[in-house]
Amino acid sequence: MLDAVKLAVSDQTNDITPRANCADCPHREDRLKKGRCNPGDTCVRAMSGRQIARFFTLNPDLAEQYAGDDFWERRAIAARYLSQKLLLDMLDDPDEVVRRVLAYRLPVSELDALIDDPDREVRITVADRLPVEKLERLVNDEDYLVRQYVAKRLKPGRLFRMINDPEREVRKTVARRLPQESLQLMMNDPMAEIRIIVAERIEIESIRPMMRDTDWRVRLSVCHRLSPDMLVEMLYDDDDDVRDLVQRRLKSDNQNFNGSA
Repeated sequence: MLDAVKLAVSDQTNDITPRANCADCPHREDRLKKGRCNPGDTCVRAMSGRQIARFFTLNPDLAEQYAGDDFWERRAIAARYLSQKLLLDMLDDPDEVVRRVLAYRLPVSELDALIDDPDREVRITVADRLPVEKLERLVNDEDYLVRQYVAKRLKPGRLFRMINDPEREVRKTVARRLPQESLQLMMNDPMAEIRIIVAERIEIESIRPMMRDTDWRVRLSVCHRLSPDMLVEMLYDDDDDVRDLVQRRLKSDNQNFNGSA
């Protein structure tokens, strides 16, 4: 029994749960007594995001009171419950976490105000929500992840400006979405992995220059698409795997031809 008491005292001593003083809390009468907050668990005044989040879940009507709070986490969590009209007053909030909430919750028509936000997570959210016709304003964003979102959403016919993007992941997305008739513009991309995507998608009438690509993986991708008369031209390719694929395909085509005859 004594050991159990000692253990309980020890647990209380080691408890580091943030706790606020209820004595001077403005919600002591209207929320605490009604069970809508709980010290150490559900509390807006504690320096704890979890406790603050629980508090606003039970008391969303109080969010407006904390939109201008000194503690950034209270403002950020309160912003989840504010009307979109009230969110507009927080556009210049100094904390990026608060502005990230705004980027998710603001009306799409108001997102222009965050296009040049210094925080990349804010701009990524904007790029994900912004109307397609406004996305070109982010084509030259300094962060490649923002440009990646733009490349995924921009209309294929408007991707020309991103063909020479400095980031390969962005160019990969462009190569997958660019109209077929425009893929010739990327067949000389410096990265073989991008040229492979081009080889897999480009119109067969335009593929011939890629039969001489410097990377065997690109030529291998090309061989999967060539007609038998074009395959013959690659019988003496420098790479064993390419030659093997050419021979297997030609043999298969001959067998099919003889079988149908």
